[in-house]
Amino acid sequence: MERIFTKDEIFVDSQGRQRIFNGVNLCDKGYPNKEVTKKIYELNFDEELIIRLKNCGCNLLRIGLTWDGVEPEPNKYDEEYLDRVEKVTKLCEKHGLYYFLDMHQDLYGGAVDTPADGAPMWACVTDGYKFQPTKLVWAEGYFWGRAIHRCFDHFWANDICCGKPIQEYYINMWKHVAERFKDSPALFGFDIMNEPFPGTPGGKVFRRLIASVVKAGMFDKRVNRIQLIKDALKAETRHKVLDQFDDAEFFQQIVSNGGAELIKEFDTKYYSPFLNKAAAGIREVTDKGIIIMENCYYSNLSIPCSTPAVTVNGKRESQLCFAPHGYDLMVDTPDYKYASNSRTGAIFDEHRRTQKRLGVPVLVGEWGGSGGNEGTDWLKHINFLLDKFDSYHWGQTYWAYTEDMLDSVIMQSLLRTTPVAVSGIIESYRTDRAQDSFTLTYNQDKEFEVPTEIFIHKPFKEIITDGEYTFESFENSEAGILKVKTGVGKHEITVRF
Repeated sequence: MERIFTKDEIFVDSQGRQRIFNGVNLCDKGYPNKEVTKKIYELNFDEELIIRLKNCGCNLLRIGLTWDGVEPEPNKYDEEYLDRVEKVTKLCEKHGLYYFLDMHQDLYGGAVDTPADGAPMWACVTDGYKFQPTKLVWAEGYFWGRAIHRCFDHFWANDICCGKPIQEYYINMWKHVAERFKDSPALFGFDIMNEPFPGTPGGKVFRRLIASVVKAGMFDKRVNRIQLIKDALKAETRHKVLDQFDDAEFFQQIVSNGGAELIKEFDTKYYSPFLNKAAAGIREVTDKGIIIMENCYYSNLSIPCSTPAVTVNGKRESQLCFAPHGYDLMVDTPDYKYASNSRTGAIFDEHRRTQKRLGVPVLVGEWGGSGGNEGTDWLKHINFLLDKFDSYHWGQTYWAYTEDMLDSVIMQSLLRTTPVAVSGIIESYRTDRAQDSFTLTYNQDKEFEVPTEIFIHKPFKEIITDGEYTFESFENSEAGILKVKTGVGKHEITVRF
């Protein structure tokens, strides 16, 4: 497999072709054992699954692992856990899929009887506060959970835990993981921390967000207060309350008023120095693999990300990408079919501004989340987001794989024709669902020994191109790779189904 690099705002391979990645999250957050004293991590992702994912057009997997899984006791690494991770990465290598390692956390970690995952209990400094079980939504601990806030406070302050600064454990843990996977041909990169949360300031942001929404609802002329109250009083129309905040500019104004300054302080004073130290630790071990930086949890709502580009020992990291996340407010609810294109558009447009500020490629690390909705109405929202990512030439990994995913309606959107490797610089690519066609346009400034490659998801009727092409189907599948050899100049390839 060819090594992947970053070049300005795009990914390229060792042949110089622009690469586009599409895939899914494979994440085992663990489950409590019978004694409810620790979590069990199976990582039960077998070869049949990897083959099916490849046949669905996945060429990149975000593999979630946890600090708790890697280092269940201070300075003691669970090699059997890493063996299970490596088993999955070897399958990726065997079948030509790239992967990146996501050090996952939600609600910091620790408590086995809550939705939390991430840190081991020994790394949870709660100042005597107790982790509380979830009552309404999984993320509520971020909003008012004092134990979670204190854990993050001590982590970002790099306070002493079990005899040394807590971040030192985390960075050494990453170094150990990097050492294990550094020579894997399928390695794409290292995602240093999933959705970093500010701690106690994050609770303040939540309260300010609520205050900002209430203030807008009461006093802003753009809100129809009578209609808002009518909708709120009826269960069948309650989802329409958020329609009052559907305008992209209005939505971003409300959330930014809720805590943009606090998030900027966190991004620049706490998160950025940590990223730099973690990246430096990984680079002590290997120069392979892209360093992947995420946005703060609250930037999932379009609060601007202010984190500077990662530096290693004072020098900007050359192999760096931005992996933002974004979800509509309706995510993981029965009302996901009412998800707003305007609101999520504002979120990813803000991420686009972050990309331009940083000057790096983007790979959307998490998005989607159907929440078990029935029917297909919600697929319009999924298609909107896919089209937006395509317009920015962004790759993506959908959240998240579930056992029934590949046989569910979501595949009507996710199973699609996409570029894989382009011999030149992409000008545009798009799916025309009405005409059932796909078109890629690119500019080639030199001769390439290797062709442009496009994943084609179903039997095609016609290929229109000025180049010579072949189609190689996957084993036991109608899908495959279209290979087109072109010369210097501008080229357009159209696939009609």
